[in-house]
Amino acid sequence: MLTKADHSRLIFPSPEPPAAGQAIEIAPGILWARIPLPFRLDHINVYLIDDGDGWAVLDTGIGNAPTRAVWEALINGPLSGRPLTRLIVTHFHPDHIGLAGWLCDRFDLPLLTSQTSYLGCLNISLSPGALDAKPYRDFYLRHGLDAETTQRVATQGHGYLKMVSGLPPTFMRLVAGDTLAIGGRSFEVLTGNGHAPEQVMLYCAADNVFLAADQVLAKITPNISVWAVEPDGDPLGLYVRSLREIKQQIPADALVLPGHQLPFYGLHVRSDELIAHHEARCAAIAAACRAAPRSAAELVPVLFTRALDPHQMSFAFSEVQAHVNYMLRRGELAWMEGADDIERVIAR
Repeated sequence: MLTKADHSRLIFPSPEPPAAGQAIEIAPGILWARIPLPFRLDHINVYLIDDGDGWAVLDTGIGNAPTRAVWEALINGPLSGRPLTRLIVTHFHPDHIGLAGWLCDRFDLPLLTSQTSYLGCLNISLSPGALDAKPYRDFYLRHGLDAETTQRVATQGHGYLKMVSGLPPTFMRLVAGDTLAIGGRSFEVLTGNGHAPEQVMLYCAADNVFLAADQVLAKITPNISVWAVEPDGDPLGLYVRSLREIKQQIPADALVLPGHQLPFYGLHVRSDELIAHHEARCAAIAAACRAAPRSAAELVPVLFTRALDPHQMSFAFSEVQAHVNYMLRRGELAWMEGADDIERVIAR
């Protein structure tokens, strides 16, 4: 679940974002544009990287008519006179990959992404009703959601996953450790986990620019969720590990170009804040579970006090489960059998 954070120690080189259909040169040879989203998080950042005769595109927006209209405005406005050369997608969430099929077909672009991103999106596109199936509904019921809420989450909460225009039939795989030449520059390919598996990030050492996707955001925390298809997964453990690796791989003074909100300086400070944020949430869960055994559903209001719509509830529930699984692996919680069929945890 995206939550606001204290960002007083960060530096923002551009305090105002570009308007829809416009672009700002945020670093030499890198344009920053914004695509509106029909969610509470109402935008995604996309970047255009100087690629010699044209522009390499990083991420797309969701697959709908308003997003296509913004891209047409970009093509006929700030990008006019130079073609798009290729599409790089950081991860399989629809706000990042949703328009990939349309862009690749419309402008004859090759798609570059991680194998996990390509296959994950392809699986959802081919099986749009899969997450409504009984094994996944049982996941929510087993962890304490009532039948009515489970029905809403299963049918409405995952609707955004289907906001994709399809994918091209082939792609070029990006792997951590690769070097990607774009224009006259070299970008190191990194991948991170937790928010999305094998999320692609790019770092240009010559310019000290880090295209961070959703792994490190300035004002909000990226959603870290356990999903029903991998009920015992530990995405939070993977996310914390990834943040620590980023601190080792990328200098503290790099310019961070994130997937949402404003570009900023202060990568290591923000990484530490994100780790501390999740530790504080674990502490809140531990306190609640010392008072009584709790299911994941019973822990949702411990971390999220406002009313949640089905879309938000699906994220909130799955993020709570991520903290529970993380704490189980660290030995801070234990499963406790109850009289009903609901799984609950208690603090050790």
